[in-house]
Amino acid sequence: MRVIEFFSGIGGMHFALKECDLKNFEVVLAVDINTVANAVYRHFFPSTNLRDLNILSLSPEQFDAYCPDILLMSPPCQPFTRNGLVKDINDERTKPLLHIIENIIPKSQSLKYILLENVKGFESSLARDKLVAALTQSGFTFKEFLLSPVHFGICNSRLRYYLLAKKKPLEFAIPLQNDIITENTWDNKLCSSVTQVSDVLSKSDAELDEYLINDKQLLKGGKALDIVTKHSKRSCCFTRSYSSYLCGTGSVYSSLCEENIKEIIMKNDNNLEVLKSLKLRFFTPAEVAKFMCFPVSDFPVSNKKAYQLLGNSINVYVVSRLLCLLLP
Repeated sequence: MRVIEFFSGIGGMHFALKECDLKNFEVVLAVDINTVANAVYRHFFPSTNLRDLNILSLSPEQFDAYCPDILLMSPPCQPFTRNGLVKDINDERTKPLLHIIENIIPKSQSLKYILLENVKGFESSLARDKLVAALTQSGFTFKEFLLSPVHFGICNSRLRYYLLAKKKPLEFAIPLQNDIITENTWDNKLCSSVTQVSDVLSKSDAELDEYLINDKQLLKGGKALDIVTKHSKRSCCFTRSYSSYLCGTGSVYSSLCEENIKEIIMKNDNNLEVLKSLKLRFFTPAEVAKFMCFPVSDFPVSNKKAYQLLGNSINVYVVSRLLCLLLP
């Protein structure tokens, strides 16, 4: 099976292919214009044909010259995110996706399978409408999903839109339906390695002082933090702004027990010393990667860049299970 990855980032889709144990696949082309992400991808997959390329410059003929069976893609989410301007197809960052929809998919002779990942919000976009229209006209059947890692037993929330498409006469193993699938009702193979926060923690607390939340951050946002402990079976979605901003960017960790945390919070009048007694820290990039089921932790970039790249990436396990549903 020959695979092309568009918007390949740090290789999450590539890791997902390996996780689903697909036999005899080859990523014949990976494409991204983010040079920092590409450096990380090359670190993990040095032999893959990775190109710093604007997808708009890739013609349908050049695409089909690779004879791809599978197209995997995670287009920029900013045009569709609910916290943004939601410019949809009028956003410059959507142009590469429109090129894929209007030129690549309709003209490909070899393409049989497609997986697309994006944020919640894409399902109601004009880009989505154009995509499913192009798929239908090009002889594909498709399924749509809104799923989170929690649906697969993982202690992290990351609700995302997924689309799977197969070229006729290929069929899905589960019945087609018009509604978006919002629960994992077909797959009983849940993740067993990331079920509670303790599963992702570094083995030692040594050298973790740099991840402690500083005094200024504590005073500014201490009351609004989502605090988890080693026994927690949930955590919030990690975004690209994690560690730079506090509110809404991901959970923070305390080594205290939940009862002690509640007691401290109850008497908190925004007193710095009280807040500091919570011993709050950010999760390390390696720990965030574990939440997202990456099988690696050695990111050859700064912590800030690693958080940004992970925040833009996928949950490897979730995509691997969807690939198992998509592929033979």
